[in-house]
Amino acid sequence: MKQLAYLNKYFLKYRWHLLGGIVFVFISNYFRVLQPQMIREALDLVVENIALYELYEGFALQRALYRIIGSALLFFGALVLVLALLMGVFMYFMRQTIIVMSRLVEYDLRKEVFAHYTRLDLAFYKRNKTGDLMARITEDVSKVRMYIGPAVLYGINLISLFILVIQSMLSVSWTLTMYCLMPLPLLSISIYYVSNLINKKSEIIQQKLASLNSTAQEVYSGIRVVKSYVQEAPMIRFFAEESEDYKGKALGLVKVNAFFYPLMLLLIGASTIITVYVGGLQVAQGSVTPGNIAEFVIYVNMLTWPVTAIGWIASIIQQAAASQKRINEFLQTQPTILNEVHDSSHLVGHIEFDSVSFTYPDTGIQALRKASFELKPGQKMAIIGRTGSGKTTIADLLVRMYDVSSGTIRIDGRDIRQHDLSNLRERIGYVPQDVFLFSDTITNNVAFGTTTDEAAEVEQFARYAAVYEDINDLPQRFDTVLGERGVTLSGGQKQRVSIARALIKKPDIVILDDCLSAVDTNTEKQILGYFTEALSDKTAIIITHRIYSLLQFDKIIVLQDGCIIEEGTHDQLMARKGYYAELYERQTVEENTVG
Repeated sequence: MKQLAYLNKYFLKYRWHLLGGIVFVFISNYFRVLQPQMIREALDLVVENIALYELYEGFALQRALYRIIGSALLFFGALVLVLALLMGVFMYFMRQTIIVMSRLVEYDLRKEVFAHYTRLDLAFYKRNKTGDLMARITEDVSKVRMYIGPAVLYGINLISLFILVIQSMLSVSWTLTMYCLMPLPLLSISIYYVSNLINKKSEIIQQKLASLNSTAQEVYSGIRVVKSYVQEAPMIRFFAEESEDYKGKALGLVKVNAFFYPLMLLLIGASTIITVYVGGLQVAQGSVTPGNIAEFVIYVNMLTWPVTAIGWIASIIQQAAASQKRINEFLQTQPTILNEVHDSSHLVGHIEFDSVSFTYPDTGIQALRKASFELKPGQKMAIIGRTGSGKTTIADLLVRMYDVSSGTIRIDGRDIRQHDLSNLRERIGYVPQDVFLFSDTITNNVAFGTTTDEAAEVEQFARYAAVYEDINDLPQRFDTVLGERGVTLSGGQKQRVSIARALIKKPDIVILDDCLSAVDTNTEKQILGYFTEALSDKTAIIITHRIYSLLQFDKIIVLQDGCIIEEGTHDQLMARKGYYAELYERQTVEENTVG
């Protein structure tokens, strides 16, 4: 239960729902326990008067006695119905308190897990699969809700019914009560043993379910690759094998759970036989009445469902404990990127890298090695280099997706870690290399990073990004809902929508990571023409494999294996005849050939 102790704060938050539910459970069971007592009274009335009825045979008093007995039985029958109705009313109230509480806790827990996910850093998402993240916030939270709702409800019901029933039984006969309850110790031992098995199997099953979710999510996301490589059949076979493994583990848990119900019926049946036998002996001795035997038999059968539910409750609790353990693992994971400053001021745009080195925590790959450069406010810098040279790492460090391994990054003379993280990212317009668009309208995708809802402004920045005409050709124009990850649009269109999304923020610093790789030459010229005007007073960093002759850069750095091997202006780098000059000449030849 130590894993489930995390939920105690929710029980405290919704304590009035819980306390109200407990009260309603006890009241409902109180009326339930009264019903066998009414039946006892009715049966004893018949037994006690049957001899008198036979004695009056042939006399007029026999008919009168018959009417009196009938009226009394009718009264007891009506009383049982009234008690059943009252029991049902309070059962409704107990579900409206405890089950509603479980839904409220489920809502709060999902929000808490989601909010915690958003606080965790990029390294966390690289270490964990999306399907596993989804399983914990859906399947695992649902398992926990079953503990907070049905398990708690039926657990309270079991305890209250036991208290009331055993109290009523003891008030009649200690001896008969002890004999009735003889099978319970065996029941407790069996529950303890089987619960341990359920706990182990539940944890394995939840892990397997998360693996299945991850496999399905990857196939759905990469369906183009799967189809283009004609791997539908192998993926189906692989998923079928994984599903078969999951089915085997799930059936193992079902078999363990299946032991409970027959065992409970056996023990309840044994209690009934013992009650009838011992009760019959005590009736013969005059210790109890025949009505008491009927009362005890009803009590024993009344305990059938609560007792048989012990196995079900134990199973739910063990599954919930396994699920809460998985949830706690993530909730206890703390982000490595901490925001310790609160400041909403604008950025001037003075950027300094001072001997910055960085090693990716999840792979151990060193992406930057003592990189140093300075970019003054309003200056433009291009970062050029081969794939894997560390270009994107510089962008990730500037928006604090990661913190440096050594060295210092300063913005406006302050260590980047001394800036308000939210404000820093809000003031930087970042177009990542891996463009991501949401399954939403184009308007909402462009306005994602702002609070603006002005259609004219969205359209204006779409023009700046040279994607306005493309959007106008779509059936719903700016209200067109994109497919998952923007699959409705081409690669170039997605890049340009992403550029519009970054620029509409009106940022102080702009970082463009290879964001024109999928656009044609004319569109590129149109976008670069706007960049020249719009970025004139902003600090800008453009990461690219190509050299843009239409943009004037104050500084160009060339990266190789995480080190800056060349730095200077276009003319200075051309004069050195190094990698930059070679790249520029090769690009010029290709453009002339195409032209």
